[in-house]
Amino acid sequence: MKLHQLASAAIAVLALSTTHLATAADDHKGHSHDDKKGSEHAHDAKPAYGGIVSVIKDVNYELVAKPDTITLYVTDHGKPVDTKNASATLTLLSAADKSEVKLVPAGGNKLEAKGNFKVEKGTKVVASVTSGGKPQSVRFTLN
Repeated sequence: MKLHQLASAAIAVLALSTTHLATAADDHKGHSHDDKKGSEHAHDAKPAYGGIVSVIKDVNYELVAKPDTITLYVTDHGKPVDTKNASATLTLLSAADKSEVKLVPAGGNKLEAKGNFKVEKGTKVVASVTSGGKPQSVRFTLN
């Protein structure tokens, strides 16, 4: 094969593979990127309740941690997820402390616990959320 034919073949292969990658990167299986509330992706998810957002498989988990109440809100593409059959266990990890908190349904799309909690800046929170299937692990760092 002549050198220019080899170069042309290499360019064609490169162009086809680049086109395929660009198409695959934009394939989001039917959900839009409109600027509508709730259409955010993990890199630009905004808190709706004043908490910290973590996105797992397009589901937003928003943790609002106060000294007397911890609330976890669940939304899917901006729509509230009914949590009446859900539960969650949070593990709070700070430099000197480790504690567990059980969250229960609190109406609508939230799970909640009331009590006395150490929710200082830098505390790591690992949530195990169960809603009729395999538990989902969600991580947060309080700020």
